[in-house]
Amino acid sequence: MNPRNRDLLVLTKKETMKPGELEHEVELLVDLLYHVEQMDAFCTANELIDLNRYKIIQKPHLIKQAVKEKKLKPFVFISNNN
Repeated sequence: MNPRNRDLLVLTKKETMKPGELEHEVELLVDLLYHVEQMDAFCTANELIDLNRYKIIQKPHLIKQAVKEKKLKPFVFISNNN
């Protein structure tokens, strides 16, 4: 997917903006989202909770492996670290 090809709803408190100001803000948001949405960032921000083995998995390669599966195993959950 092209990172520039997306729909964004941008709300601002400003009533009027300069002609290129909104486009610049959208470009900055797209660049930020591109980096945040990468798999490495996802694996850093999340962990797996495996209730079958009573383990919390924080290793990125194991999280990637579990996410790439079509279906998570029963009682295995993705949890955000925040």
